[in-house]
Amino acid sequence: MSGDELRSPSILQSPAWADFQRALGKRVFTGSGDGFSFLAILEKTPLGSFLYVPFGPAAEGREGLRRSLEALAALAAAEHAHYVRVEPVSTGLGPSAAGALKGLGLTKAPTDVQPKLTWLVDLGQDEKALLGAMRSTSRGLYRNIRKKGVTFDISTNPEDIRVLLAFLHRVSERAAFRAQSDDYLTLAAQTLMAAGSAKLFIARLDGTPIAAALSYDTGTTRVYAHAAADEAHRGLNAGVPLVVTMMMDAKASGMTQFDMWGVSAEDQPDHPWAGFSRFKRSFGGFEVEYPGSWDLPVNTMMYRAYWVARRLREAAVPAARHARSMAGAAARVIRPRR
Repeated sequence: MSGDELRSPSILQSPAWADFQRALGKRVFTGSGDGFSFLAILEKTPLGSFLYVPFGPAAEGREGLRRSLEALAALAAAEHAHYVRVEPVSTGLGPSAAGALKGLGLTKAPTDVQPKLTWLVDLGQDEKALLGAMRSTSRGLYRNIRKKGVTFDISTNPEDIRVLLAFLHRVSERAAFRAQSDDYLTLAAQTLMAAGSAKLFIARLDGTPIAAALSYDTGTTRVYAHAAADEAHRGLNAGVPLVVTMMMDAKASGMTQFDMWGVSAEDQPDHPWAGFSRFKRSFGGFEVEYPGSWDLPVNTMMYRAYWVARRLREAAVPAARHARSMAGAAARVIRPRR
């Protein structure tokens, strides 16, 4: 890993994100040392608390990661947290990451918090190459959609988040989709836009908004964070040139990569994310696989209790579903006497 990568971690490890989490009422801790830095959030559960390090820590190789884990373990003990959950995406461990993480005393978490697969587009290439890597229909939409009366605005006014929220409400109503709450996204816009770490992109048809997308930004990376469009104008496919506009603006701002933020594997056509994963891949780029979420037990007794409670809960879910199914069957078969 280069020094530049260490100085430019994920947006989830940035000072702006720390301010946003504090605005949400979270307790946030930051630390750094020889070859590492971290942002950790204290999360509470019915079984106690743990430290969560989203897409972090940033560390220079195995030794930097080891030192960061020592610092995090000490912090967790001081805060009476039972374990530390890390997602070491910026450690330079390469394909042997799992073995190295186990060697450092980490245990694979029962589920990944952030997406394990993402799709990145290299913004370091020239505009011709960037467009050439896209699907031909995407290029055509970007080049020609203005002829249909569609224009694109870039806003850093937090009040404009209402445009995106309105579209997200409509998507939630017609699909099995749950967006972040209005309060969460409004606070994200207020905090991150003020820090220069977020922008809202709006597509308009003859001045009326028809699609919007919110980006999260660092000095090197733009994240495609939240987006939605007006179903009434679906035929215009404004979401496609909107993404390309986001890419071109990021490139002009000096960023080097565009992160689509989460895709499903290509060999899983029935995955709930399959549709929008195909959409994300249509812009060219390459897939990146992260190590996922890993736990560092600090209070081993309470960490074991957490695992036992989780397994009991998982075992109870199928039983509850079976009971509801049987009750439903009985209700269909048994009829009251008249």
